[in-house]
Amino acid sequence: MNVHGIRPRLRAAAALMLLPLLALTACGSGDADGTAAVGAQASPAPTDDPVAAVRKVDSAAALLPADVRKAGTLRVGSSVGFPPGAYYPNGPDEAPAGQDIDLADAVAKVLGVKLERQDASFETILPALGSGKYDVGTGNFGVTSERLKTIDFVTYINDGQGFAVKKGNTTLKSKVTDLTQLCGLTIGTGAGTTFEATLSAQKGVCAKAGKKPYDVKVYSENAATLTALQQGRIDVIMSTINGLRYQAAQPASQTAFLGEFHRLDVGFAFKKGSELTKAFQAAVNVLIKDGTYARILAKWSTSASAIETSRINPPEHR
Repeated sequence: MNVHGIRPRLRAAAALMLLPLLALTACGSGDADGTAAVGAQASPAPTDDPVAAVRKVDSAAALLPADVRKAGTLRVGSSVGFPPGAYYPNGPDEAPAGQDIDLADAVAKVLGVKLERQDASFETILPALGSGKYDVGTGNFGVTSERLKTIDFVTYINDGQGFAVKKGNTTLKSKVTDLTQLCGLTIGTGAGTTFEATLSAQKGVCAKAGKKPYDVKVYSENAATLTALQQGRIDVIMSTINGLRYQAAQPASQTAFLGEFHRLDVGFAFKKGSELTKAFQAAVNVLIKDGTYARILAKWSTSASAIETSRINPPEHR
């Protein structure tokens, strides 16, 4: 698979993913206050390759539009951030790895096409689908009612929203089940995410409860969010369940996972009305049926998030 169009800022952020023990090193920042985004934890990629044995399935490939079958390629806008979804285990000049990378590559093999993967920041991918820059977007995109107005989804996993704190921090002592538990705290999260949307939409809950409101700081890079947590500029991170759980499970982790808050289906993203959705759905279901899907999730320790069948545009979980 080809890797194209890697931005210098994203190269720097990805390189930080290789630093052990949340080591501090300056780089380009997604932090609104201008401090450098620093620190992320190394995570070597598993060596098994469940995608290697995947072969083209004619019945699924036949669902592709004729022009795509003829061209034999699809342009993928890919948000490469942190494990287990998508990250750079060996540096940004080599191929990315992760659950999303393996699943996209496996789907491409079932459909008999090659992927032209282009790195992009998370918040830019969905708008770019509408403009035709990409054919498909990947980046752990949760299926929400708001996104369904302009985006089509083909689901491949069930992930969602969770919280984490710095290890040893006792400000939050238990699982977050209600956002009023965050009143008076500073929360760090990613730009353009469901986490940012949830926190913004519910910001009034603290006033209703007679408490000091929580503050939200938005970052364009996961490394910046982790660094802000370690330096005490935020109290808690809101991010993906699988990403936070994976981070906390690493031997030298400095974060503690506070549990699941809200589950969401996650899917490949397409512009509204895309003719690619049926082919992608069929390909994901092929992988589920033949066991490749289960092997990919086992590789990345995300089996608890498996789905039984892929769906197109399911309603948001409530």
